[in-house]
Amino acid sequence: MCTLQIATKEFISHCKFEKNLSPKTIKAYEIDLKQLLQFLLAKKHSVQILDISKLQLREYLENISPLKPKSIKRKIATIKAMFNFLEFEDRILVNPLRKMRIKIKEARELPKVLDLHEIKGIFKSAYDQKKGINNKKAYAYLEAIRNIVVIELLFVTGARVSEIANLRTTQIDLVSGAVVIKGKGNKERLIQICNGETLRVLKSYNNLFAKQIKKSGGYFLTNRLGNKLSDQSIRNIVRKLKNQAGVARNITPHTFRHTFATLMLEKDVDIKYIQLLLGHSSIMTTQIYTHVNKAKQREILSAKHPRKDFSMRYA
Repeated sequence: MCTLQIATKEFISHCKFEKNLSPKTIKAYEIDLKQLLQFLLAKKHSVQILDISKLQLREYLENISPLKPKSIKRKIATIKAMFNFLEFEDRILVNPLRKMRIKIKEARELPKVLDLHEIKGIFKSAYDQKKGINNKKAYAYLEAIRNIVVIELLFVTGARVSEIANLRTTQIDLVSGAVVIKGKGNKERLIQICNGETLRVLKSYNNLFAKQIKKSGGYFLTNRLGNKLSDQSIRNIVRKLKNQAGVARNITPHTFRHTFATLMLEKDVDIKYIQLLLGHSSIMTTQIYTHVNKAKQREILSAKHPRKDFSMRYA
């Protein structure tokens, strides 16, 4: 008999070695399926795969209903993926979720973006930190350059924090400026860094951190011990620099991705190109950036609205 524990183990193995999913996705799957198992055990339900029906799953959905809609949707997607796998492997006749109509409304939130003044302020904080250190052999100087590189990479590529943290030297051509980003599902996309200032600081960092990079196994962003710079370390760098710049609101590395996309749209870049640059599999995901800020809206309506093409005399 196949239990949920056995099914989970087989499904996770399938995701790792056949689907080649990212460690982050694998971990999320493990957490979600463990939570389902704990619920079934707590309710004294059978954990045999053939005994898990839509009745138990409905009860589970009710149990997780206080969670945020995004979290619920992810957990449902995980369970559905596992049961699809079991159906394909002929362990079950039909995925029980297929006979359930589940609609979860997720509030549409506009992404938080920085304006150009805030971006310049954060960049100035990073560059001023370097200028304020006279001893160029001190690690504080090297760290300041690395922090500049972190901010530059986040903004010029629009990449996710995990994609930046996992960059290897083999993915970056410092001559041409081509950067190969490995995104979700290990899908690769090419981003070309065309800004001369950015390339110069990347080259300088690469030379100064050569030993740490080699020690890390080829990761481009490292700490003083020669270990790969973690996602959390990058978040801390962003938080520190935004505080120094006097930006009061909460800023994360992902804010740079939102800002990259929004400012590109405001420069009249086609949304299809932005979709490719961001690595979105569906353009529907990219369309969240089609909101226009008030200043840009006023500029567009003042210049483009057809009402300006004629005038009427109102006595």
